[in-house]
Amino acid sequence: MATPLILLTPAIALAMGFPEVREEFGGIFGLAALSGAVAAPAMGFVVALGRRRQARRRFAIMGAVSSVPVLFFWVFGVLLAECPDGYHC
Repeated sequence: MATPLILLTPAIALAMGFPEVREEFGGIFGLAALSGAVAAPAMGFVVALGRRRQARRRFAIMGAVSSVPVLFFWVFGVLLAECPDGYHC
């Protein structure tokens, strides 16, 4: 639940007039949000590996939903960022 807030904290700080927060800690907040979106469903699934079938299903769905923004940032931030301007990859 805190991942979107952590991800948006640098933008909120910039809007409030604190650009140094975004410059210094923007990457750290992004990594924290990414690790939170990945770690929470994974740890919950591991804890529910016992007899909790319904909990495993919920954590699997949570992992699938959390992977959508991660894949979005990976595709558009990493893969498509490698094309220089003016070139069509």
